[in-house]
Amino acid sequence: MEFSKESLLPFISFKTSRSGGKGGQHVNKVSSKVELNFDFEAVSFLTEIQKDIIRHKLSNTGQIQIITEKDRSQLRNKDRSIEKLFDLLKLATHQPKIRKATIPKKSVTEKRLLEKQKQAVKKIFRRKNFLD
Repeated sequence: MEFSKESLLPFISFKTSRSGGKGGQHVNKVSSKVELNFDFEAVSFLTEIQKDIIRHKLSNTGQIQIITEKDRSQLRNKDRSIEKLFDLLKLATHQPKIRKATIPKKSVTEKRLLEKQKQAVKKIFRRKNFLD
């Protein structure tokens, strides 16, 4: 699936508020906490199958909410939340390659068994009474 951060922006809404925790006066006067809401049901470039996968893996409501308050800067928190959303969507819509079952070659099997036999003989000779 191919999409970019710029193509997601029209479907994202941001809400800011004051962060909690340590920080002194800075925390009390700056709204650096960012809440990102993404409405993936309204996105036109996602297929219904992809929307079902996202709905199943991430959200039942049709919206994804990401809250970021790690940085002191609102802009950095916005960028970080967009990155999180992008990564979540990539992981959710990723289709792993189908594994093809293969049969090991006869020579590989014989080599493995020979190495196993050598190891067994080596351990037998390490015993105290290996001649018994």
